[in-house]
Amino acid sequence: MGSNYWAAPAIFLIDTLFSIYIFAVLLRLLFQFSGADHQNPLSQLLIRITHTPLRLIRRVVPSMGRVDTAALVLMLVLQMLSTTLIFLLQGAAPSPAAVAVWGIAQLLELVLNLYFYAILIRTLLSWVGPMPYNPAVSLLYSLTEPVLSASRRLLPPTGGIDLSPIVPLIGLQLAKMLLLPPLQQWAMLLN
Repeated sequence: MGSNYWAAPAIFLIDTLFSIYIFAVLLRLLFQFSGADHQNPLSQLLIRITHTPLRLIRRVVPSMGRVDTAALVLMLVLQMLSTTLIFLLQGAAPSPAAVAVWGIAQLLELVLNLYFYAILIRTLLSWVGPMPYNPAVSLLYSLTEPVLSASRRLLPPTGGIDLSPIVPLIGLQLAKMLLLPPLQQWAMLLN
């Protein structure tokens, strides 16, 4: 059993733990930005688990308007640390610039995937009649409503069938196809 035997589980563990925490910080940021109920039990959980590092970063990095720049900095630093550790375990030594660009690409992909699946889940829930008082459903609606309401303004009325998810779902997939490959190639060139 060589070092490769331990590398794969270590990479899995690093990627999983960092991804879960980055996802929690991202959700907190997006819920804050979309005006979701901060008294919601799930919002309270996110606030509790992300409060300490964000409080420390806010001492140095102030917010800019409605954007919690401390959360952005925390996500980027965590993503860069995760990427660096994974590359090192794979035997590569990436440059800091490559790690920064790769981290931005991964965070952008996470945001695009989050909105894609959130809109898809909301659409499926609308077909089966969700429980309106479920805390998760409430946050899902708060997160997706700004995107879907903008889409409703673009589409003509269809007489009872809500086609508003189609535009953002197509747009999110196009954004993934158009934005991520150039960032990933740029990261490889910087390495």
